[in-house]
Amino acid sequence: MPLQDVKAWLEARPEMDSIFACVCDLNGAMRGKRVPVDHVDKVVEGGLRMPLSIVGMDIWGEDIEKSELVFETGDADGLCEFIGRPLIPISWTTRPTALAMLMMREESGAPFDGDPRQALARIARKFKAHGLTPVVATELEFYICDPSGDRPQAPRSPVTGKRLDSDGAMSLDELQHFDDFLNDVYDTCELQGIPADAAISENGAGQFEINMMHVADPLRAADDAVLFKRLVRGIARKHGFAATFMAKPYGNLSGSGFHVHFSLVDENGVNVFDSGDEHGSPLMLNAVAGLMATMQENTLTFAPHENSYRRLMPGAHAPTAVAWGYENRTAAIRIPGGSPKARRIEHRVAGADANPYLVLASILGGALLGIENEMTPEPPITGDAYSMKLDTLPLDWATAIYAFRKGPHVPGIFSKRLQTMLVECKTQELRTFARHVTDLEYHSYLEIV
Repeated sequence: MPLQDVKAWLEARPEMDSIFACVCDLNGAMRGKRVPVDHVDKVVEGGLRMPLSIVGMDIWGEDIEKSELVFETGDADGLCEFIGRPLIPISWTTRPTALAMLMMREESGAPFDGDPRQALARIARKFKAHGLTPVVATELEFYICDPSGDRPQAPRSPVTGKRLDSDGAMSLDELQHFDDFLNDVYDTCELQGIPADAAISENGAGQFEINMMHVADPLRAADDAVLFKRLVRGIARKHGFAATFMAKPYGNLSGSGFHVHFSLVDENGVNVFDSGDEHGSPLMLNAVAGLMATMQENTLTFAPHENSYRRLMPGAHAPTAVAWGYENRTAAIRIPGGSPKARRIEHRVAGADANPYLVLASILGGALLGIENEMTPEPPITGDAYSMKLDTLPLDWATAIYAFRKGPHVPGIFSKRLQTMLVECKTQELRTFARHVTDLEYHSYLEIV
């Protein structure tokens, strides 16, 4: 969006006196500055500067101990590049404002390869060099909860006033009870240019899923997912709820996933996964093989937090085995049915708590490795993947960190800098969690063992 269009947009909204200029960090959190609208030219034309380390902070916003970005470079600034998307109007704050999406560059002008959005941009450029464009759609699950207690609990129905106490899978009543909230979400998606599609009531009490329509731009798809998570939390607060994208906010209810559908089109717009039948093209099978080969190494990007591994526990109905199949929702990689012209891959591993840029970079980067190396997958599974003896993903945080640090395929997808930054960030967070003993541990062990 050119500067003159940004200024015209702001002039048409004189009630706005500031904008938030933000980058997305490794954890998917937006970090940045509040800038007066009089300085919007600085934001749009790359004059804004922020520390490069801002994208590598831990989940609590703390610097990473002994990080070279902080201590060896003197916490150097980088250049903030406006991504060109129109300003994002924010409707749930007490005063109207807008958000400008940025990504980081080095002082030299080179892309800062520790920025998660730049990591995905790097993969997109590789596909372009092959004459291919990923067409991507995402599905995000989340919970609406009552924030009034010490812990989140199921919300009360705005219609009946009763607290939800049962699973409402595909329930029309539950959708209609939260109609005002969902209408506001859809209206805000339209306002922000986010292509929201179907909404369903999911398995847990107060759990919903909203799907995005396919877009032929992986960066746009990731931007939409980041913005969608932010707007859902904001709209929920406006309606007296809280919204969470935690992978497993309740130990006894379904987890929340972030499923990704993608196909590849050539320069003529033809889907190269289409073989004319239900099996998919050899190139699609190469992509599947690449996803299988990189899945264990990249689990940290799909399950980046301590809570993520509650969702990935065996028997919790989230994919934990390295497997693929046709029309099989128990497999990590599913090939949906339907018209061969729409043949695509569904990747079902990531939790809703994951960073969309890193998830898409892992998936598309893994698929591209499979294509470039003409990998061949193991035969597809049939039946229940949960009950089969198959190779599994790392099922705890420490193992996933180690797998990402040592994975032989990781450098083919992510820069060394981002690999190191993510490992250091997650190791610091892991140490913090390890220092906190839970009430359940005291109850179980204190006077018994």
